Amino acid sequence: MAGVHAFDVLGDPVRRRILELLAAGEQPSGAVSEVIREEFGISQPAVSQHLRVLRESGFAVVRAEGTRRLYAVQAEPLREVDAWLDRFRGFWEQRLDALGTELARGRRGRREQERGEAP
Repeated sequence: MAGVHAFDVLGDPVRRRILELLAAGEQPSGAVSEVIREEFGISQPAVSQHLRVLRESGFAVVRAEGTRRLYAVQAEPLREVDAWLDRFRGFWEQRLDALGTELARGRRGRREQERGEAP
């Protein structure tokens, strides 16, 4: 990734939003620029700089089609981020399992109360 850490790239809300836009499919740079300028109030050259960072870090690829530049997400760096996050999923899953257990207890308790049963 050209010496740039993935989280340095993804830490910027503008770059994350650009990736969200590109996740819908290949987009012309002008369309991306228009949305980002409207949402973040930054200049077209600033958007171009963010696109360049995404391109140079491997998160996006660009291809020319006539005078247009079409950008798309490059999946490999995102797979690397996903693999890194994978070691932490166990924490989330344990908490979600515990939440599911508590929700089930609450539902069971409400049903028992509605039927007039002791909890």
